[in-house]
Amino acid sequence: MIRISIDAMGGDAGPSVVIPGAAKALERHPDATFLIFGQKDVCEPLLAQHPKLREKSVFHHCDVAVGMDEKPSAALRRGRNVSSMWRAIDAVKQGEADVAVSAGNTGALMAMAKLCLRMLEGVDRPAIAGIWPTLRGESIVLDIGATIGADAQQLLDFSVMGGAMARALFEIERPTVGLLNVGVEEVKGQEEVKEAGRLIREANFSTIDYRGFVEGNDIGKGTVDVVVTEGFTGNIALKTAEGTARQIAELLRAAMSRTLLAKIGYLFAKGAFDALREKMDPRKVNGGVFLGLNGIVIKSHGGTDAVGYAAAIDVGYDMVRNALNEKIAHDLKTYHANHQPNQGPEEAA
Repeated sequence: MIRISIDAMGGDAGPSVVIPGAAKALERHPDATFLIFGQKDVCEPLLAQHPKLREKSVFHHCDVAVGMDEKPSAALRRGRNVSSMWRAIDAVKQGEADVAVSAGNTGALMAMAKLCLRMLEGVDRPAIAGIWPTLRGESIVLDIGATIGADAQQLLDFSVMGGAMARALFEIERPTVGLLNVGVEEVKGQEEVKEAGRLIREANFSTIDYRGFVEGNDIGKGTVDVVVTEGFTGNIALKTAEGTARQIAELLRAAMSRTLLAKIGYLFAKGAFDALREKMDPRKVNGGVFLGLNGIVIKSHGGTDAVGYAAAIDVGYDMVRNALNEKIAHDLKTYHANHQPNQGPEEAA
């Protein structure tokens, strides 16, 4: 049984999306149970509309909801210990839940998760990993916004964590990993990226297959299972891809309705367009994973609907079922044990 903690007040629409989304996720995962944190007056009527979810849930009233535009520092001061967001995360810390899911303010969620759960031993900074639709299927891209700027060691840590997530999500024994760069040649790119490539090659991980540098167009191709970068670049890549997908959809819609012949052509090709729409639907790959914490936290897109929120819960379910944090902790422990600085006789004693 997997226990899922829900911040019902997070997101643009709050409980009106979160609770139906949880109900959809329960249909796919009948072995799941839910801890739902939110304001009773808005959550209870919605739970009454989903009796199966009501039966598999324990509801906890919280007076405070973190605003979507609230500064992380203000959210911490106002919402620590009492907000639906904090209590959803704290349920993981207390061992009452296996994973927390929120569509709330990203900065506040990260700040609360770091303060409440703390970092895994050996991890300097957290990363947000997203699932990216590709020509080959799906890849993982990290970091997409948690850490702005990263040194070589942090990029190595991201590679290990991303590889562990790929093993947990895709059930790949040795996922391929690439560092995002301005070219595939070893002499190109920032010094931190080149140094990270050297460190990863020398580490010779048994759990990941490092393929060197990849470029921006390799993300959509699915050249590797895991694309590693720092949060500034990753977030821009994510927003660019989302914007491009919407642009293509609008252009196709306009082109298909421009003339009678185009409308007839659309009717003949409707199946193909439906398949394309399904592939490009961002709701189906919703759910960023906060990596590097002593607990699993999933960030849903704030503007998603119930279908998208259910997908974020699916990601959290899979991360728990396939022991994400155990894989990360094992891989990092193995790396650091094999790369301790040489000790002199006195230090070793």
